[in-house]
Amino acid sequence: MHSMSKNNIVIALFQKLYAFVSNRKNDYVQSQLLLSRHIHHSVIFNYSRIRAKKGCSLHIDELCQVDGLMVFERENASIVIGKRVFMNGSIIAAENVAIGDDVLISWGVTIVDHNSHATAFSRRADDVIMWREQKKDWSQVKIAPVTISNKVWIGFNSIILSGVTIGEGAVIGAGSVVTKDVPAWTIVAGNPARIIREIPPDER
Repeated sequence: MHSMSKNNIVIALFQKLYAFVSNRKNDYVQSQLLLSRHIHHSVIFNYSRIRAKKGCSLHIDELCQVDGLMVFERENASIVIGKRVFMNGSIIAAENVAIGDDVLISWGVTIVDHNSHATAFSRRADDVIMWREQKKDWSQVKIAPVTISNKVWIGFNSIILSGVTIGEGAVIGAGSVVTKDVPAWTIVAGNPARIIREIPPDER
């Protein structure tokens, strides 16, 4: 009896594992079918790390390495990545995230173009219940595109919030929380991120 009990436990565990893998595979296949892709043949990219909805689009230009997660939160959202970009963070788009050329995005970085929830509790009180029904009321959520210009370097574990534009050549210090636009050729750091110094012409 004891041996049978152990066997039943092992069988149950394998059944759960199979169900988990099958669900992940189905999510992956569904994302591929829903997504419009324009990815250059030279790109190193993990297709299994995409979560898309109907009408979403992904453009990745030549010589990129994209190891990170991309989540399209709403229908018709888009992510555009330029040339020679390294991306090992997470991009979460409800509308649009655009990344220029020669950009470095380190591990642990999160780029998000929306606030996820309403600030007022009365407007987010039903969020969890709606999630369980695979629904979301986006009319209560602030959404604003994120733009990351050419030659930007974003240090690990930084967070880039909605509506932010990061200017050309800017450097975002590790662990920063960027809540407003960053001027070109500056170094910023902190929470919230503040200008540390300007990058002189001979370092550009």
